[in-house]
Amino acid sequence: MPQRHIVYLHREHPGDMAQLPEYVKAGGYNGLMKALADMEPDDVLYQLHRSGVRGRGGAGFPMGRKASFLPKDSPRPAYVVCNADESEPGTFKDREIMEFNPFQLLEGIVLAGYAIGSNHGYIYIRGEYEHQARVLDRAIAQAYEGGYLGSGLLRSRFDFDITLYRGAGAYICGEETGLLDSLEGKRGQPRLKPPFPAVAGLYASPTLINNVETLTTVPVIVAKGADWYATLGTEKSTGTKVFSVSGHVMKPGNYEIVMGDTSLRELLYDICGGFRPGHDFKACWIGGSSVPVLTAEHVDTRLDYESCETAGTYLGSAGCIVMDDSGCIVRSSLRLAHFYRHESCGKCTPCREGTMWMEKVLQRIVDGEGRMEDLELLESIMGRISGRVLCALADGAVAPIESALRLFRDDFVHAVEHGSPAREPMAPMGA
Repeated sequence: MPQRHIVYLHREHPGDMAQLPEYVKAGGYNGLMKALADMEPDDVLYQLHRSGVRGRGGAGFPMGRKASFLPKDSPRPAYVVCNADESEPGTFKDREIMEFNPFQLLEGIVLAGYAIGSNHGYIYIRGEYEHQARVLDRAIAQAYEGGYLGSGLLRSRFDFDITLYRGAGAYICGEETGLLDSLEGKRGQPRLKPPFPAVAGLYASPTLINNVETLTTVPVIVAKGADWYATLGTEKSTGTKVFSVSGHVMKPGNYEIVMGDTSLRELLYDICGGFRPGHDFKACWIGGSSVPVLTAEHVDTRLDYESCETAGTYLGSAGCIVMDDSGCIVRSSLRLAHFYRHESCGKCTPCREGTMWMEKVLQRIVDGEGRMEDLELLESIMGRISGRVLCALADGAVAPIESALRLFRDDFVHAVEHGSPAREPMAPMGA
């Protein structure tokens, strides 16, 4: 199936897109020049709304609607915050965008700022992304020198500054309000909502928060027009989406495809080269580790928001983790439970205590000491977690394990009855 590059617009360009002259030569900043010369802020905001582009960080909320929630009459300054705290297991698209095409991200942040009447943007980048942070530092410096940041951008009356802020490696800071607290120098923990960040975000000011992929799409929408962008994909899932495919496929990597044009089968077999000889598809966490797992019966699911929800999962961040029939769903569930228990900030009791007990019960099963009543105990624990917390971390911890227990129950029963997991640990690629 063909790929369509929008986020990766300059992926095949022979020049180094991390250098400002090469980005400009390839058509970079055309969107910003068009906006500053011919468009009012509300015109840009309308383009984002009309395009139908949805947030690519996981929730899939329409960006135009989110931006329109910011009050126009607030006495406080408005801010744009780029969520580059890419911490969802299985997701590695944002790091590639920042490393190889940083200026398209910077241009998108500036355009978002112009649309909402903001003069300052922040990039909150994951602490482990040291190399990407250096690339962005150089890009920001070049943008200031070239007149694409600072006072009077491109000889206009619009001023805009960008500050790069490095996090400290906490998964919870990918949640937007936890990110804001961390950005303010506090411990990263989710806030009670409302008020929502659009009304009282960074420094209690109106704030637009979007992730790297979403903001990198903005320059193309402004340059080519919302109507053009809306022709790509489906009615409710417009444009393209970058899928980070990892696990038991022959060609893992980042692939940008038009929403709804490709099925999971086509992504895995045609684009990613299928599986090792003698093995076939077993399971897939299509939207990162925090979504319900899919089985072989879902392999013809179209890759868009609506189709994934119909199949019983979520597109999420499109961090597509793939398991072939050599993998063990029981051990995988334990690994996920361990991750979410470790990354829980501890603020909400159901999450703090529930994720701990989920891990303990799964560990007992994997150690060969499980009992049949442990399966019902797991279901009971998970039922006491979901919907009883401030943020989505606990729901994300429950979703993959609840679905695995429901769809692969025979594997869990086998692990209990035979005193060991149903299969050996997942074999490494190439084995």
